[in-house]
Amino acid sequence: MAIKIVKLGTPRSQGEGLRIGTVRRPPRGVPKTEFASQDWYDVWYPNLAPGVETMKLGQSVETDKDWAAFSRKYRSEMAEADASRNLDLLAALSHQTSFAMGCYCENEARCHRSLLRELLKERGALIG
Repeated sequence: MAIKIVKLGTPRSQGEGLRIGTVRRPPRGVPKTEFASQDWYDVWYPNLAPGVETMKLGQSVETDKDWAAFSRKYRSEMAEADASRNLDLLAALSHQTSFAMGCYCENEARCHRSLLRELLKERGALIG
C-alpha cells in the first residue's frame, strides 16, 4: 500500500489503484467518459493543484530561482488549512490502500507533483 506519483496519461502500473488528477483543468479534447480508460485519472481533485496564478508562475519557470519562487508559493498554498487537511488525509490513507496522484507535466523535477511527493512524505505518507 502506498501512493504512487505519476504523469497523467501514462499507462497504469499493476496495483496502482485509484488515479487522482491533481490538476487545475481536465485534459483537453478528451471526453469525460474516457478520462479513466485513457489513463488520465479516475477522480479529478483540483484542490491540490496550484492556484491559477501559481500555475502560471510554474509554467514560466526557466531557472532555479524561478523554480524556488514557484515552490515557495505552492508550499504556501498547501499550508492553508483545507489543503493541509487534504494532505494529512491522503498521507493517512496511504497506510491503508494504494492509489496514484499526478499531473500532466513532462518533467517531474519542474512540476508540482514533485513538491506534492515531498509534502506527503513530510506527513508520513508511504510513497511507492
